[in-house]
Amino acid sequence: MRIFQFGILIMTVIITACTGSKKEAAESEIPESMFTGAKNEVKLITLDPGHFHAALVQKEMYDQVDPTVYVYAPEGPDVQDHLEQIEAYNTREKSPTSWVEKVYTGDDYLEQMLAEKPGNVMVTAGNNAKKTEYILKTIQAGIHVLADKPMVIFPEEFPTLEKAFQVAGEKGVLLYDIMTERYEITTILQRELSQMPGIFGTLEQGTVDDPAITKESVHHLFKYVSGSPLKRPAWFFDVNQQGQGMADVGTHLVDLIQWEAFPEEILSKEEVEIISARKWDTELTPQMFKKVTGMDEFPGYLSEYVEDDVLKYPCNGEMNYLLKGIHAKVSVAWNFEAPEGAGDTHYSIMRGSKCNVIIQQGEEEGFRPTLYVEGKSKDTTEEFSAGLTVTVEETLASKYPGLSLRKTGDNLWVVDIPEKYKVGHEAHFAQVTGKYLQYLVKGHLPEWEVPNMIVKYYTTTEALKRAVR
Repeated sequence: MRIFQFGILIMTVIITACTGSKKEAAESEIPESMFTGAKNEVKLITLDPGHFHAALVQKEMYDQVDPTVYVYAPEGPDVQDHLEQIEAYNTREKSPTSWVEKVYTGDDYLEQMLAEKPGNVMVTAGNNAKKTEYILKTIQAGIHVLADKPMVIFPEEFPTLEKAFQVAGEKGVLLYDIMTERYEITTILQRELSQMPGIFGTLEQGTVDDPAITKESVHHLFKYVSGSPLKRPAWFFDVNQQGQGMADVGTHLVDLIQWEAFPEEILSKEEVEIISARKWDTELTPQMFKKVTGMDEFPGYLSEYVEDDVLKYPCNGEMNYLLKGIHAKVSVAWNFEAPEGAGDTHYSIMRGSKCNVIIQQGEEEGFRPTLYVEGKSKDTTEEFSAGLTVTVEETLASKYPGLSLRKTGDNLWVVDIPEKYKVGHEAHFAQVTGKYLQYLVKGHLPEWEVPNMIVKYYTTTEALKRAVR
C-alpha cells in the first residue's frame, strides 16, 4: 500500500512539473513588454517626415508619450513643412500641444538614427520609395514602428515587408500601420450590422459585375488640412515615390474589406485571387501643379508623365478580387479639387441575403458619410422594419447611445448618428495612436493583425502587378 501511495506521489510530482513547464513555455511565447503605461515612457522618433500624416500623429498629446520627439530627415522643404505644422499645433489657441522637436538633418539621417536610437517607437509617414527599407532596418535595431500606409508600394519589395514582420516577431517589437478608417463611425456600424444575421443574413458571394463588397474612394489633390491649404511635395506626383492608387489609398479599402467581412479572423495569402486590375490618369496643368505644390514647373523626374505640358498622373486604380470565395471590388480615384463644401468621399456596400448596408457621401448627403440599410424583401417590410428598429435603437444604441432609425423610401432606411461620433479624419490619428499605445503595454498585437496586414499588402501589390491601362 505504501509503495502504491509513493508511486502516486511520484506521478503527481512528474505531472505537476510537466504541467508547470508547459505553462511556463506558453507564457514565454508572449514577450514581456517594456511598457507599463507610465507617463512619458514612450519616446518617439519621426523618420523622414514628408506627409502631413506624420504631424497628425502629434496633433494631440498623450500621457504615455514623452513630449520630446527626435526627428531624423534629409534637409529640405519636407522636414521644414513638418516642423511648421508641429509648431502650429503648439501655438494654436485651443488646447495647444507642447512638443519639443530635436532635429537632425543630413544625408546620413537613417544611419544616424540607427546609431543613436534616442527613442523606442519610430513613426514614418512620407516618401514611400524607401519606407519598406526604413521599416525593416528600424525593426532590426529593436525599435517599435508605427507606420503610415502604405508600408510597401513595389511588388518586388513585398518579401522585404514579410521579413520585417518575421524579425519583429523574433525581437518582440510591434510593427503596426495607421488604419484610420476603422474609426469612422459609419464604417463601425456597417461592420456591426453585417454581423447580425437576423437583420443582415449572410454575406453574399457576389460576382465580378455585382460584388458582395464594394469600396470606392475619391480623394482630392488640393484640400485643406487643420484649416490651412495642404501643400504637397512634388514627389507626391511620382508613383515611384508615393505609390499608385491601389497600393496607396487602396490599402485602407482592402483593410476595411478584411476587417468588416472577416472580423478577427486570421487570413492567408492563399485565400486571395486577383481577377482583374486597371489604372488611369488624372491630368494637371502647370497652374494646378503650382497651386498644390508651390512650384512653377514640373521637376525632371516627372518628365515621363508629361505630355503637351500636361502632367498625366497615373494615380487611379481599380481591382476585382476574391477573398475566401467572396467577390470584392476596390476603386481609388484622385480629382484635383473638391466642389464647394465637399471633400474626400467614400462609397461602400455590403450585400447580405436579407439586406444591403450602404455608406454614401454624395451631394444628397451634404458630402458627409451616411449609413443606409436597404431591405431586399418587399413581402416582409413591416417585419423587417420592426426588427431593424430594435437592432439599431436598442442593441446598437446600447453601445452607441443616441442612434435612431428613419425610413426614407420603400425598403430604405437611414441610421441617424449623433454628431458626437463624427469626429473626422484628423481625429482618427489620435485614436489609432492610442490603440497602438495599449498594444505596447500588452506587448503584442491581436493574433490576427499581423497575418492580415501581410494579406492586405499581398493583395495590393499583386493587383498592381496585374493592372492594365
